[in-house]
Amino acid sequence: MLQLVLALAVSVVSAAVYGSIGLRWRRRARIRREILGLVADLHLEPYHAALLRNEATEAAAAELVLDGFLRIDGEGVARLTEEGRDPGRTPSHPVPAALLDALRRHDPEPVSIGWIDRRDEQYMVRRSAYGSERQALLPDLPRVPDGEGSRLSACCGCVGIVLVMFFWCLAGVLLLAERPHGAQEWACAGVAALGLVALVFAERAGGAVRARTECGDPLGDAIRAERHPAFAALDEQQRCHVLLSIGDDSRWRGVDLVVDEDDEWLDDKVWWEDAYEYRAADEDGSGATPPGSG
Repeated sequence: MLQLVLALAVSVVSAAVYGSIGLRWRRRARIRREILGLVADLHLEPYHAALLRNEATEAAAAELVLDGFLRIDGEGVARLTEEGRDPGRTPSHPVPAALLDALRRHDPEPVSIGWIDRRDEQYMVRRSAYGSERQALLPDLPRVPDGEGSRLSACCGCVGIVLVMFFWCLAGVLLLAERPHGAQEWACAGVAALGLVALVFAERAGGAVRARTECGDPLGDAIRAERHPAFAALDEQQRCHVLLSIGDDSRWRGVDLVVDEDDEWLDDKVWWEDAYEYRAADEDGSGATPPGSG
């Protein structure tokens, strides 16, 4: 009689435990399919994807280089070409158009793309406006349950685990306390034993469900899938120059030149009033004295 009761009790508890695992699997799999479907139907505009990767400015610079509006030398200095200075010529996309307008505000002073990217407020406002406009078009992706719900549900889960462990220990002790007699009791004891073994592997089964229904970051994977077409179209030297300029926000600062009186390079009391003229003189090797120096 005891074996029959144990078999029924263990079967009910095992069904409850694995039933909850099965329901969790079904729910997570449904949400995962929904997320993957939404991402598959999403067509990201190249500049939006670049903006989400924090690469929108270098992509815009690459497009300006390809279109002949901009030249970037080996030191990361960006200068407009004659086409870039023509107010009648402007890129159709708002991000490279905003970058070109920023370069025109600094022209003819030497400036780096990194300085504009991180210091030019007008450019940053226009880039942010484009990002906000495109962000509103992204679908709201559902969140895959990770088991970290409210405090109440977490407490209930802990209590459930404790109760199952207590039941497992009690059932194991009772199963070994009395030797079965007859085929029916042995069969019931076998069912109870199999149920207890199944409960031991319940945690592993839950981990397998989480692993197989893990969604990862499909939107991030889609964003990082490829570089912007304009940047990919550059040759190796042009890409190096763009990356050098985007990473430099301190040397070439155009009309926004801010001088720290404690800088070591001011020890000789030289004041660079015209950075463009100084650089041109330096490149010509004429040894001309920078304006304002005594």
